[in-house]
Amino acid sequence: MTETTGTTMTASHAILTLLSDHGIDRIFMVPGESFLWLLDALNDFPGIDPVTCRHESGAGFMACADGRLTGRPGVLMVSRGPGASNAAIALHTAQQDAVPLLVIVGHVARADVGRRSFQEIDYQSMYGSIAKWVYQIMDPAMIPEVFLKAMRLATTGAPGPVVVVLPEDVQQQSISLPRRAVHATGKIAPTEEQTAEVVQLLRSAQRPLLIAGGALETDSGRTSLLAFAEAWGIPVAVSLRRHDLFPNHHPLFLGHLGHGYPAPLLKVLETSDVILAAGTRLGDITTQGYSFPRMPVADQTLVHCYPDTEVVAWNFAPTVSLACDPASLLDRLTAGRAKAAPDFGPWSTSLRRLFEENNAWPSRQPSDGIEFGQVVRETLDQAKDDLVLCVDGGAFTVPIYRYARYTPPQRLLSPLAGAMGYGVPSALAAQLRRPRAKVVCMVGDGGFLMTGNEMILAVERKLPILFIIANNASYGSIRVHQEKEFPGREVGTALTNPDFVALASAFGMQGRLLDRAEDISDTIREGLAADAPFLIEVKTSLDAILGK
Repeated sequence: MTETTGTTMTASHAILTLLSDHGIDRIFMVPGESFLWLLDALNDFPGIDPVTCRHESGAGFMACADGRLTGRPGVLMVSRGPGASNAAIALHTAQQDAVPLLVIVGHVARADVGRRSFQEIDYQSMYGSIAKWVYQIMDPAMIPEVFLKAMRLATTGAPGPVVVVLPEDVQQQSISLPRRAVHATGKIAPTEEQTAEVVQLLRSAQRPLLIAGGALETDSGRTSLLAFAEAWGIPVAVSLRRHDLFPNHHPLFLGHLGHGYPAPLLKVLETSDVILAAGTRLGDITTQGYSFPRMPVADQTLVHCYPDTEVVAWNFAPTVSLACDPASLLDRLTAGRAKAAPDFGPWSTSLRRLFEENNAWPSRQPSDGIEFGQVVRETLDQAKDDLVLCVDGGAFTVPIYRYARYTPPQRLLSPLAGAMGYGVPSALAAQLRRPRAKVVCMVGDGGFLMTGNEMILAVERKLPILFIIANNASYGSIRVHQEKEFPGREVGTALTNPDFVALASAFGMQGRLLDRAEDISDTIREGLAADAPFLIEVKTSLDAILGK
């Protein structure tokens, strides 16, 4: 960064100037009296869109989705105490999902800090275990340094949440802000020696596998991944819920290493001899409970590449550890492939055959409602390339992750953290960010009643989102666990639901009830064609997810 002439302004104007200089054009919030001065300053920044939400959890999920789509920190502003408490789920999601998030918390006046004042919380204690950094600004002169550091920390290494706490009387002060030309942080590339070592390992392999993760979730990352896989002919499995990293119809694609990965396919994957883990943190679900690859020393030759020294080799002892940009590594490996490289065709073909055999769409017709996979399949069949599918947490998602196929540039946004309530807010953020895309939100009845109130924003801003509610009157995923551990002893998971179509009408949008399988195609077609927000309530089968 190059410093130019300093300018005197209020602390609030300085903060918004710094955010604007870093490309921030949208802030999600529930307004509060503890950041009134920052709120007022937004009047002077027409290039920043203030999105008013109805609950801090909804605002936080929107900021998480926005950060994931842009690669810049999603920005969330909340008030002290209750507001900050409600926002905690967003920090947890950002940390679990590795997305950049900046949370600005209004706070009590500096003189009241530490006095157990009204709505006072020690945010270092509250957020310290899930945020990458928490800083409380007591000296207004620290604002430029703190926000520059916050933006950098949120986006480098493993992206994640940072928190800046602003006492209310700090926001009013005048400070001198050095105006800067902001440059993106450079990416670390592997050395020639590191690249050569990995090339040699791949050349000596007989059954290699690439596990691709979220650090490749950019247009250039996807391009590098596809080019590498095709150049070497190496099959690709993606980490948990990262389906949109790689064309799902491609003969080298093996699905996501998530819950319920097909046992016959996993058994063969375990015979691989070289695993290149690029851009994944190799978390517990992706590694099938740290069994594939095995922790701490894998049965295979393991190359782990992630742009964060704290992530590489955290749970594993790889043969090769690379704390660098995974796309840069794949580009160099693609360029380093020699004509005499081995042919992995029989290996990849056999794996793809197993993948297809174990991930065919089910054809059951339950008697207690529509099997939701039929709705998912019809939606994907009718959707165009501009689809952004935003998914909530719950058992209804099984066909979305196991059977559905996505083709770039289609996007799949879902919470790796498994948080319910993510679906509706993420769809709103996605439609704001990609106004020409067709955004579809799939959400269960339980998740919808957590943050579904945020869909009023779709009416307010005329966002043509298709909301599809899977209504089986149950917290389905917990019911599945109950049936497994305590069969026939259901308690606490049955739900009494409102009329969701009537609710949509009360919100000012069209709605349809879908309760017959023969109406799926026409109803989905109507919803996808709508140029205004549209809601479909699907009476779905509980027996289907219980395996009955």
